[in-house]
Amino acid sequence: MKIDQEKHRLTVTKSDLSGSVFNDVNLSGSTYDNVNMSGSTYHNINLSGCTFDNLNMSGWTVTDANLAGLRLMNANLAGASISGCRLEGMTINGVAVSDLFQAYEAARLNGGK
Repeated sequence: MKIDQEKHRLTVTKSDLSGSVFNDVNLSGSTYDNVNMSGSTYHNINLSGCTFDNLNMSGWTVTDANLAGLRLMNANLAGASISGCRLEGMTINGVAVSDLFQAYEAARLNGGK
């Protein structure tokens, strides 16, 4: 199915949309529950204010994204990698990441003690 330059509200349930391509799409305020988005491509998408629950995002790559205010809870981050990102104000389990880096650097300079 092709949708181009349309404005619709969709309710999609018990469907397989894998392999879909979304380009220049406003999905803000949407809710996603129990979703497998494997093989789909998203480019220039507005997902602000969305809620994701029970989501399979394994193998995803996120580049040039504004994740300010993102909240991750009960997520499996095994093997996750973060690089080249702004981390001001970011916390992990309530601890400021900047504090964690300071403690790491201090320990490294003291021979790992």
